[in-house]
Amino acid sequence: MTGTNSSGTFLLYLKIHGEIIAAAISGILILTAWILSGHISHALWITLLIAAFLIGGFAKAKEGITETYKTKKLNVELLMIIAAIGAASIGYWAEGAILIFIFSLSGALESYTENKNKNELKSLMKLQPETATLLNGEIISISELKPGDCITVKSGERIPADGIIVKGDTTVDESALSGESIPITKTVSDEAYAGTVNLGSSLQIEINTLPTETMFQKIIELVQDAHEERSPSQQFIEKFEGVYVNVVLVTVAVMMFLPHFLFGWSWTDTIYRAMILLVVASPCALVASIIPATLSAISNGARQGILFKGGVYVESLAKLDAVAFDKTGTLTKGEPAVVDYFIKQGENSESLANVIYTMESESIHPLAQAMKQWASVSRGGLRELSAAVKHHNGKGLSAELDGVSWWIGNAELVGKQDADQFLQVFTPQEQATTNIFVRKDAEIIAVFLLKDTLRQDAVEAIQELNKLGLRTIMLTGDNQATAASIAQEAGITEFHANCLPEDKVNYLKQLRAHNQQTAMIGDGVNDAPALATANIGVAMGAGSDIALETANVVLMKNNLAKMVNAIRISKKMNAIVKQNIIFSLAVIAILIASNFLQIINMPLGVIGHEGSTILVILNGLRMLKGE
Repeated sequence: MTGTNSSGTFLLYLKIHGEIIAAAISGILILTAWILSGHISHALWITLLIAAFLIGGFAKAKEGITETYKTKKLNVELLMIIAAIGAASIGYWAEGAILIFIFSLSGALESYTENKNKNELKSLMKLQPETATLLNGEIISISELKPGDCITVKSGERIPADGIIVKGDTTVDESALSGESIPITKTVSDEAYAGTVNLGSSLQIEINTLPTETMFQKIIELVQDAHEERSPSQQFIEKFEGVYVNVVLVTVAVMMFLPHFLFGWSWTDTIYRAMILLVVASPCALVASIIPATLSAISNGARQGILFKGGVYVESLAKLDAVAFDKTGTLTKGEPAVVDYFIKQGENSESLANVIYTMESESIHPLAQAMKQWASVSRGGLRELSAAVKHHNGKGLSAELDGVSWWIGNAELVGKQDADQFLQVFTPQEQATTNIFVRKDAEIIAVFLLKDTLRQDAVEAIQELNKLGLRTIMLTGDNQATAASIAQEAGITEFHANCLPEDKVNYLKQLRAHNQQTAMIGDGVNDAPALATANIGVAMGAGSDIALETANVVLMKNNLAKMVNAIRISKKMNAIVKQNIIFSLAVIAILIASNFLQIINMPLGVIGHEGSTILVILNGLRMLKGE
């Protein structure tokens, strides 16, 4: 059994590292032939070089022939094999072998880039457990889980599926989803996500999503899809490659006889220069200019919690002119909170807080929860009162407590004229919130200002986007006063209030009509049309399923700072691709000119051409680090 496992491990190792091993063996054989060239027979020397040809060139020859057979088009791999055979056919065995060695080495480096991305994806997939433990202790496969099942997750274990915590308080490491290293505090009614780690006490979680539809699974699918997408630059290079290869082969065919008659070159020199042209004119470095950098950028983004759905979106982010935001859940936390209040002098704030806590505990309305949250902090150690609370739909609550009538709600509930007068303690700008009044018998004694508060990361992100010279625009369904207040607080340069979904779409169409490359960031179902209309749709990771599916880029865990990181990744990738293309074209031009002037020989042509390919691949791999 051990022997079988060892054999399987060895075969897997060969599959992963086969190309680099073959390139290394090819290089060793060439070096051996060079060292022993004066001490062994010519036949043995050629045998060593043929072995270097076969071992180093097998993978690329197979790839080139297979691709040509499928597409009925010549490619760079086949071009290089023809060049190596051509060099050997006129007696330049060593040069042909060196060409194969360096070509196989550059191919191994490119495969390394692709394998690294695949390995990162496999590592991501391993983060999701394969089994889950039910409350009765039974261990089942996660594929058997269904919504409504209750599972237990012990301290230190990864959560196997998305669900709601029904018992337990803990901290959870969500870095696998969000890229954030700081653990998140979780308690009853909070959401728990597959692939995250329970760092505290044991939890009981009620599953609310099928294992195949968890946020973690969607991340894996997004990364897989992104690797298969092609950016515009990459698509152009792939189309250009086929035409270019044919042009090179025709030019080489002409070069094999024309210089002999035009310039009086010997047949040996003519064919030799044609073979060098075949080597140096091949667009290997040009082809390798984009793919390694793009794949590395996608992997870099995924590691930071930024999911690109394709190379086209990584490339396009750097070209943005404007970024538009939805407000609720994107710029703000998506839930109201008490931001200010005024209590009439002489009233006991702790007793008032206790009354509010008692009454608001009877409601599940978001405004009631915000008031209850304020009261829970302010009421001290007072016991909760007992009262029969009456609900006034759309207005608020009322109750009788110890012979006192209490009313908590909007101005209409407590008396609009008195409410408006009581509210004058605040400036008109401060009043541009949701106002909740407290009336004790016939007198208003307190007013609370509530609003959906800005996320701190949103403020920081907008500051950075403004520094990058981008227009920042807020599109919201809120009223003008609230929108103006949020825009000013966030530092947004432009806003549009009272927007229905179609209004957001129409505004984005106007921007596109004026050649403004725009990204739209949102999280809700109502944002999906705008996300689809913008040049690039960006969804918040905790947003609705339709927003996640519609968007081109996903920012995990509602962290807008990641948008800035995404743009910087895009700018860096585009700069690297531009460097690679300019460098590779310059090298090809210099080598071709040098060949016509008979300045370089085959070894220098091989080193110059294949060396440039290796350099652009290594330059592309820089995208794996940082932004």
